[in-house]
Amino acid sequence: MDGILALWKPKGWTSHDCVMKARKLLKTKKVGHTGTLDPDVEGVLPLCIGTATKIVPFLTDTRKDYDAVVCVGSSTDTEDASGEVISEKVVDPALTLSEVEQVIKQFEGEITQIPPMYSAVKVNGKKLYEYARKGETVERPSRKVQIHQIELLSSSLSEQDGKVHFPIRVTCSKGTYIRTLCVDIGAALGYPAHMAHLVRTRTGDFGKEDCYSIEEVEKHATNDSVSQILLPMERGLNHIEAWTVDEGLAERIKFGQVLNQTDDLPDSNPFRVVHEGKTLAIYQRHPAKEGKIKPVRVFN
Repeated sequence: MDGILALWKPKGWTSHDCVMKARKLLKTKKVGHTGTLDPDVEGVLPLCIGTATKIVPFLTDTRKDYDAVVCVGSSTDTEDASGEVISEKVVDPALTLSEVEQVIKQFEGEITQIPPMYSAVKVNGKKLYEYARKGETVERPSRKVQIHQIELLSSSLSEQDGKVHFPIRVTCSKGTYIRTLCVDIGAALGYPAHMAHLVRTRTGDFGKEDCYSIEEVEKHATNDSVSQILLPMERGLNHIEAWTVDEGLAERIKFGQVLNQTDDLPDSNPFRVVHEGKTLAIYQRHPAKEGKIKPVRVFN
């Protein structure tokens, strides 16, 4: 059984829970997820099955779309609604929608983030949340991420008990912490803030419309019809530019040979090599041999 299962991860499940459930239902150990989602977050979680596990790194490295709700006026130790409140400040009733729109647009482009303490980023061999659970704080390395687009989804601000809520939609690179983005938006407005709600609506080429719930997957597993809901591996590589080759080159590529560059190579690096509509491999320009290309991954 090979392909991609576009799963709608339910709230309360970890990404690992979803992998373990899929392994049990599909009766295979070859299942890999394509980007961790926190337990409190629901949304698109493509699972690679069988030989499709070979493309996990390439599918993980895709744009993600999120719908989030920012709560301005209080911050938490986890940067989301599950944590303990650590700071509060009544929001000025004069805060306008226009001010909020101007501030959030400042975050488009490349930004620097510091991962939250409650995250799986490792420092000195330990995950940050392991330090956080012991009440320890350690220095965290900053990272560059890309916010491709951010927009306000409401025509008004929701005010209650001195706090303001507003929904945003974000398209971003892998490794972006939406929790931290919400905190930073609040800081730019002059207030403590946290992420009140989050849904991942797209990963690469996979949207909510492609997804199945755990219950639907269970039904197909019971009816022995899971293959009907698996998407082809190609769907997970659509974001990578393609180089189409003839039969002669296809045979050499199947053996992972280093080749000479040609004038018709895609601009992207890496790129996928396609023959008769099928992706044979992922290649890149050789980092040490000028004028050559080499395989990153060959799909046999």
